Amino acid sequence: MKKTALIKITVTPKSSKSLISVEDGHVRIKLQSPPTNGKANEECIRLFAKVLDLPKSSINIVRGEKSRQKLISLNGISFEEAMERLGR
Repeated sequence: MKKTALIKITVTPKSSKSLISVEDGHVRIKLQSPPTNGKANEECIRLFAKVLDLPKSSINIVRGEKSRQKLISLNGISFEEAMERLGR
């Protein structure tokens, strides 16, 4: 059975540094890219792939492509595993 995690995130584009933080169970991601032409979404996927050690193809934005509030799908990892890796 394949594992899939759905995680709600809040994105802040045009930040000084790109990073992912978990505060009270809520995932926040700061991105250096501007929110134009999908650049911030691409960086979001790249950063999650790097931090979670997953291929970019296993990460999808399910909802919120043009919003700061997003729902992402992570294939091949459980929600618990993802939150554990993000909390490091």
